[in-house]
Amino acid sequence: MIAASPAPAAPPGPAPSPLPLATPFGEELAARGGTLGEVVARLDAVAIELGSFRLSAFDVLYGLAAIGILLALAWGATRLTRALLRRLPALDGTQQALAEKLATILIWVIAFLVGVDLIGIDLTALTVFSGAFGLAIGFGLQKTFGNLIAGIILLLDKSIKPGDVIAVADQGGQHTFGQIRKIGIRAVSVTTRDEREYLIPNENLMINQVENWSYSSRNVRVQVPVGVSYEADMALAERLMLEAAAAAPRVLADPPPAVWWNGFGDNAVEFTIHCWINDPEQGVGNVRSDVLRRLWTLFHEHGIGLPYPQRDVHLKPGAPLAALIAALERRSPPAGQ
Repeated sequence: MIAASPAPAAPPGPAPSPLPLATPFGEELAARGGTLGEVVARLDAVAIELGSFRLSAFDVLYGLAAIGILLALAWGATRLTRALLRRLPALDGTQQALAEKLATILIWVIAFLVGVDLIGIDLTALTVFSGAFGLAIGFGLQKTFGNLIAGIILLLDKSIKPGDVIAVADQGGQHTFGQIRKIGIRAVSVTTRDEREYLIPNENLMINQVENWSYSSRNVRVQVPVGVSYEADMALAERLMLEAAAAAPRVLADPPPAVWWNGFGDNAVEFTIHCWINDPEQGVGNVRSDVLRRLWTLFHEHGIGLPYPQRDVHLKPGAPLAALIAALERRSPPAGQ
């Protein structure tokens, strides 16, 4: 009697594959024995298995630790690079800002690629992710990447750079001026004289009209309106206006101040003092105040009258006026009482 041969054993299925780099590292620690090896073995025993995929608690901790260390290194490298770039005397403010932005992007791209390799993700598996990422850029992240590219272009052509003074409009439509503190990845930070900080998207400065007070020249003309009484000596008043403007510390001697006649108003002859400054980031209103304060003293010293509202009232004679006068006389008390 011939015994039936036993059926051949089925080939063993593929062993569950944990995180590629975590296993060798964990096996090395476990092989050393001791308390650390025992802890690693216990963590590796707690795992989730889905078919050929296996993810243990040690894999999770390893991945989190690797990502945390990588983020810390990238953050430190970014700060160190910025500090080194700011110490280079050959780079101006615009070039430093551009170099910092490009270096930051490069550091974080390298950190992302190294992180993917540390975690053990196959780059070929990112094909689907890259397609989804492209759709996200096309829809949700379009403005973000547009602002990033716009900021780099602004720094390249130097049309707007840190330190420039530009005119901005608030929500009420009122225009004021502010100084650019920095050009970020998404927006430009502009600080006004009242310490309000506006965050303007980079794209807005690319597609909208921008009034840059310090693009090609830092000289800014300040206009100071002045009214003088009709009875005053106009030639003397003009000389005093020029003297008050020239005495202001921030007013430039070249170009020199000038006085223009604007017109003849209801109560005064209207003038405008034109003077120039080269530090608009220090404010414009304080220059007007300084000139007017000095002019007030000079006008009083030389007897130049300042205008004030005057109205002449003419009453036409007639029966209504006579009745009003008679009524007032009846109501007034007799003389001597």
